[in-house]
Amino acid sequence: MKKITPDEVKILSQYIYSISGINLDDKKTYLIETRLKDILDAEECSSYVELYYKAKADTSRTIERKIIDAITTNETLFFRDNSPFDMFKFKMMPELIDRRTAISSGILPITIRIWSAACSYGQEIYSLAIILKELLPNMKRYNIKLLGTDISDEAIAKASYGHYNKFEIERGLDKDKLQKYFTINHNNWKIRDDIRAMAVFQKFNLMSSFSGIGKFDIIFCRNVAIYFNNEDRKKLFDKIADVLEPDGYLIIGATESLTGISPRFEPQRHLRSVFYKRKY
Repeated sequence: MKKITPDEVKILSQYIYSISGINLDDKKTYLIETRLKDILDAEECSSYVELYYKAKADTSRTIERKIIDAITTNETLFFRDNSPFDMFKFKMMPELIDRRTAISSGILPITIRIWSAACSYGQEIYSLAIILKELLPNMKRYNIKLLGTDISDEAIAKASYGHYNKFEIERGLDKDKLQKYFTINHNNWKIRDDIRAMAVFQKFNLMSSFSGIGKFDIIFCRNVAIYFNNEDRKKLFDKIADVLEPDGYLIIGATESLTGISPRFEPQRHLRSVFYKRKY
């Protein structure tokens, strides 16, 4: 395997930051080297700096997309960490429905918008869709909008496809949900069409402008800001505050905190879990 030099690490880490916002320091040398190796070979580059220049010169941005796909971490599972999904099911959705029903004056359907930022291969948003299916037996009363976004073309394509292999499907899903919401498809499992139809997926860079994305009642932004530097984290959550409804909910990763990052949010506790609300 071709070895990456310290200068190449610096050049490529700056390039990766410029196209994705992901902050890779010199401790991530091994990650850059191993994840870009296949692209290096496919593009027949003799060095990592040659790959950089080839990516910069590629007007189709194909190599850039391949690099983003390779660098971004798409490690996730259904109902990951459980607690956020319990909060969603037993606190957030019931409270939102009560408030929206009270102000709807009997006009149906009631609209609720939910965003899974950095949705990876779709397990998070499909977990939410399954909960909604079980929680709201009469879905016609509600206009539920589920949006999943990710910077990776590969992740968005796979999430939209809704197919998972045996390893992916067995992580987090019990047998009852597997049998009820998935079908076998050529040794893989496919999400049921009515669950798949509940979600819309699109490519989106969290470092870009949020203009036009709309407002959301619930935002899941878990385990993605850990790859940003502090300044970019502050910018990200400031933009999230702008698109979160005044009575909305923000859920971040279990090991993450907005303390010292965003003064626009205040933490609130439900049982053993923490979520965030906008400050008034």
